[in-house]
Amino acid sequence: MNTRRLTKRTPVQLPMLPRLLLLALFFLAGIFLGQVLSGRVPDATGDELRRYLEDYMQLGGGGAPTARTVLSALVIYFRYPLMAFLLGFASIGVVLLPGVTAAYGFFLSFSVCCFTAAFGTDGVLLAMAVFGLRCLVTMPCYFLLAASSWGTAAGLAAVSFGSGRRTAPVVYSRACWARFGACCLALLAGVCGDLLLSPVLLRLLLERILG
Repeated sequence: MNTRRLTKRTPVQLPMLPRLLLLALFFLAGIFLGQVLSGRVPDATGDELRRYLEDYMQLGGGGAPTARTVLSALVIYFRYPLMAFLLGFASIGVVLLPGVTAAYGFFLSFSVCCFTAAFGTDGVLLAMAVFGLRCLVTMPCYFLLAASSWGTAAGLAAVSFGSGRRTAPVVYSRACWARFGACCLALLAGVCGDLLLSPVLLRLLLERILG
C-alpha cells in the first residue's frame, strides 16, 4: 500500500535586500519618466506656479496651520506608505507595488522639474523647502513597508495560484505590525516638523527670489 506524504511548501520569495533594489529600480524609472515628460509641459504651467507662490506671499502664508492644512499634510505623508502597507494584504500587490513605486518617483520628479522650469536654479532650493523633509521621512518608510509587503503579497499569490500544491500560510508577525507602527510615528513626527518648518523656509526663499 503506497502512502503519499503531504509536505508543506513555502512560497519562493526574494530576500528583503533584492526586493528593495528592485523597487528602487522602479522608483528610478519613474523619476526618469517624470523628467522626460516635464519637458513637454507648456510654459504657462511655470507661470501659474509662480503666480501661486506670489499669492501665497501676499496672503501671508506661514501662519498657524489650519485643520485643512493639517489634514492635507497627513494625506501627503501617509498616502504612499499606507498604500504600500495595505497592498501586503492582497495578492494583487505583487503587480501593483512596482507600479505604485514608479508612480511615486514619477510625480516627485515631475513636481521638482516644474519648480526648476519656473524658477531656474532657485527652483531647486524651493523644491528642497517643499519636498526635502517630506522625502527624508516618507521615502525610508515607504520602501521599508513596500519591500515587506511585496514579500507577503507574493506569498498570498502563491497560496491563491498554487495549482493545488500545499503552501505554508502567510503570517503577519509582530515584527510586521511593529514596523508599521514605527513608520506611523516617524510620519507623524514628519508632519509636525513640516507644518512648523516648511512654511518658514519657503517664505524666506520666496522673499529672496520674488522680492
